[in-house]
Amino acid sequence: MPKNILADKFERPQGPDGKPPAAWRARTHEIIFEADTATGKLFDVVLIGMIIASIIVVMLDSVAEIHDQYGSILYFFEWLFTLLFTIEYALRIACLRRPAKYIKSFYGIVDLIAILPTYLSLLLPGSQYLMVVRTFRLLRVFRILKLAQYLNEAEFLLKAIRTSSRKIAVFLFVVLTMVLVFGSLLYMIEGDQNGFTSIGISCYWAITTLTTVGYGDLSPQTPLGRAVASVIMIMGYGVIAVPTGIVTAELVAPITGKVSTQACPDCGSGKHSYDAVYCKFCGASLHAEDSSAT
Repeated sequence: MPKNILADKFERPQGPDGKPPAAWRARTHEIIFEADTATGKLFDVVLIGMIIASIIVVMLDSVAEIHDQYGSILYFFEWLFTLLFTIEYALRIACLRRPAKYIKSFYGIVDLIAILPTYLSLLLPGSQYLMVVRTFRLLRVFRILKLAQYLNEAEFLLKAIRTSSRKIAVFLFVVLTMVLVFGSLLYMIEGDQNGFTSIGISCYWAITTLTTVGYGDLSPQTPLGRAVASVIMIMGYGVIAVPTGIVTAELVAPITGKVSTQACPDCGSGKHSYDAVYCKFCGASLHAEDSSAT
């Protein structure tokens, strides 16, 4: 059986003596964690259908008219899907030799969170609506359809975000400083009579203004306050552009940092590194003056 390049990276179950495990464990692992077989693909398709159905049930239950008329039916299906997902989660753990690896993985955490809201609703009414997090389980569709290229692109994007995280953190610190300064300034200028009853409220206004959201529930009334607000609005455009530029630079860096546009003067080949001195195809000097001298 060919190995699925998108199969979950969890070890196959083995017995304590290193021999193959019980047949049911091997069979369960093949069905649940692999999508190359007919039964494995069928399981994943049914699972995705159940996930979508459970999300629809939660959304319908949030509509007052539907809840009043069909609340008991929807409540039944909520528990039905939760029990099925609980059994599936338990089987995933039972058929692995190292279940801790799955439990700590992204999919393991999502699978666990997907079944907790219904149980929590017994103690905290209303928490069952958190079941919409089951949407994350639909990411398994990439494994079923073998869309490896999309996962690679997602990893490329996440790597760029992680690389630029420190720069963004510094930028956010500067933004928060600006919010505190401008919020305090507007609190002094406008005061309680114009709705700026505290520095916290003023900072809230500064955030909505600096990010160009502008709810309009709070606005300066004095000429000086409006002048300061105008400055914040103009600065808001720069605030939006900076983090976008930081992430974009990290995305482009692996592309622009690998090769230059300089072509070899002898053979005309390109795709050389920026610090390359000689052509990697013919060995000639990449600098015209060096080539003519020889």
